[in-house]
Amino acid sequence: MTVIIREYDPSTDRFGADEVDRVCEVGPSGAMSLYTDHLGDPLARIRNSPAYHMLVAETTGPTKQIVGLVRGTVKMVTCSKKTHRGGKTSCPIYTKAGYILGLRICPSHRRMGIGLLLVRQMEDWFKEKGAEYSYMATEKDNEASVRLFTGRCGYSKFRTPSILVHPVYAHCRRTSRHMSIIQLSLSDAEALYKARFALTEFFPRDIDKVLANPLTLGTYLAVSEKDYKWPGNQAFLKNPPESWAVVSVWDLDSVFRLELRGAPALWKGVAALSRTVDRLAPWLNVPAIPNIFRSFGAWFMYGLGGEGSKKGRMVRSLCAYVHNKARGRASVLATELAANDPVLKAVPKWKRLSCDEDLWCVKRLGEEYSDGEVGDWTKSTAGSTIFVDPREV
Repeated sequence: MTVIIREYDPSTDRFGADEVDRVCEVGPSGAMSLYTDHLGDPLARIRNSPAYHMLVAETTGPTKQIVGLVRGTVKMVTCSKKTHRGGKTSCPIYTKAGYILGLRICPSHRRMGIGLLLVRQMEDWFKEKGAEYSYMATEKDNEASVRLFTGRCGYSKFRTPSILVHPVYAHCRRTSRHMSIIQLSLSDAEALYKARFALTEFFPRDIDKVLANPLTLGTYLAVSEKDYKWPGNQAFLKNPPESWAVVSVWDLDSVFRLELRGAPALWKGVAALSRTVDRLAPWLNVPAIPNIFRSFGAWFMYGLGGEGSKKGRMVRSLCAYVHNKARGRASVLATELAANDPVLKAVPKWKRLSCDEDLWCVKRLGEEYSDGEVGDWTKSTAGSTIFVDPREV
């Protein structure tokens, strides 16, 4: 059987690509799996990136069939920092990186080298766009994916951030009375992120585009002062409160919807019972677990972090604040943080839906690139924070 790799054509390939996504649910065989519904648009997960590309693997012959696909994006991200003379200030060093996501091969056509062909052609496109590195993310127990990328494709295990997911309950969560939460304007949010987060690994240089995207629902700042009045970004950065935290929210529900399949009947029964009790006796404030066993939406919290001795408390209140805004609009909240992020423990999570170690792998695309100021990024040590671009979730 001959298979060709070509660019995705939205006018003819939509149904075939959707079918590949449908049969390739995320999760081990025979266990729970997470199905992603792209709402009829296979490009939905990448079209908000500055440069994106999608490839399909198609069988030849009288009856053609799409049996595999892969998506990719390219952008400028922070990979290191340069310290100025005197050692008092630093500036980010950017590199152009390609990101591989959504690699899918139909079960009937696996172990035929199709995944390798798709990855290599996507890497070729990355190089055409001037990318120096390629990276991807997978579950650490997805042995086939890890073996493909770290073996035949030459990637190195790089970072292991944590994915934190928490359901949105019917009742409001409490926020501290001894603090203030304000929504920042686009310009103020951009100034704050560039001043305090630009040195974070994978920080996107076009953060202004991310914040201005209609899918960003807002940027919220929590400070450890009651009745705090925003003084403007310059005054805030020059003299910030003792403790503060910030978060931005991305509407994944407008990009794709999710469904948890293969869950035990007991899980479904407990979830249904919690909703019934809450409906009949709302004064009990029983956490009503949303129905995640059918199509549901999610919000993604990005750019989450802060400073000061009470930053964890600020983050906890921000998560509660976003939870309350999500009621009736999303079923779960999600975020992704570095494994040793100082605010990690302040973020609520539901263990059954979260992932303690999401494996990121990276590859240097060309030895012809000089080390320059960056050196070989693939050999760098992990920092305490990482910036996850919501456009690549």
